[in-house]
Amino acid sequence: MADGLVDLAVNVRQDPPPDWLAEPIAASLRDLARYPDPAPARAAIAARHGRPAGEVLLTAGASQAFTLLAQALRAVRHPLVIHPQFTEPEAALRAAGHSVRRLILRPEDGFRLDPAAVPEDADLVMVGNPTNPTSVLHPAEAIAALARPGRVLVVDEAFADTVPGEPESLADRRDLPGLVVLRSLTKTWGLAGLRIGYLLGEPELVSQLAAVQPLWPVSTPALAAALACAGPAARAAERAIAAHLTVDREYLTDRLAKVVGVAMVGLPTSSFVLIHVEDGERVRMDLRARGFAVRRGDTFPGLGPDWLRVAVRDTGTTDAFVEALDAVIGSAADAAGNQGAAGGGRGR
Repeated sequence: MADGLVDLAVNVRQDPPPDWLAEPIAASLRDLARYPDPAPARAAIAARHGRPAGEVLLTAGASQAFTLLAQALRAVRHPLVIHPQFTEPEAALRAAGHSVRRLILRPEDGFRLDPAAVPEDADLVMVGNPTNPTSVLHPAEAIAALARPGRVLVVDEAFADTVPGEPESLADRRDLPGLVVLRSLTKTWGLAGLRIGYLLGEPELVSQLAAVQPLWPVSTPALAAALACAGPAARAAERAIAAHLTVDREYLTDRLAKVVGVAMVGLPTSSFVLIHVEDGERVRMDLRARGFAVRRGDTFPGLGPDWLRVAVRDTGTTDAFVEALDAVIGSAADAAGNQGAAGGGRGR
């Protein structure tokens, strides 16, 4: 990120880690001469989700899980990725030689998932919930309806803890065949540089994925973070952060709704909001010139350059951003109007 830019492109929480998290990470640096021991963190995460430890696999960020799935599930014949969503799942599958089909959710449907649209022969289905970049939260029953014997259902819940109470999470469900849930600890706790996440699934599948994982994939400091984030202090803090985030997001959406030329599709539920504007690439670059970086949408299948993702920040940042956005869109409208008037004069 260029110096001086307000970063609304990255949807990682910007606050520094709290003491109960930062102190164990710092203390772990004194123990780097030993190889990492994942057992305590694995047991703590298992307890958090009411599962045996054999149903938990710690990963170097949730993204590593996509690579493990792509490498381990070589027998999969008809993988399907539901878009728009994070592009890494499909990239990992293609890098491993899989031929990937896409199901593109439509803005006119609010980017909501219809389980009936998923082909019956899909033996690997990947979906985000809440979905990056749309911020749409699919009902748990809609996602659960995709589970069946002979199919691996991968639900990316990297942003689940941004939703108060996690009402649509499947992380604690053990009754759905082939279910794999991915979780990240980097978003809420601002640990993107530490790389720590985990997946939950049936023990046989977890073992299959662990077999293709590098030795000691998660560092000692990352394991210390995972252990701390599974405790009661973390759960209480998550609830408070999610509640505060909801207030800040509603403030952002209320302000955006008043800007002429900005459209929001679906109901945002996470730490970012997807907006549609005309001439999006120019808007994005003009915002950058005014000191704000937003995420381009055209790298997400199913979207294009007129879609922009905006991270939720504090109300002061929102006010400044919306003021800049309004000015950028207004100046473009004025320019277009002047050109139209000049063209009309020449034509008469």
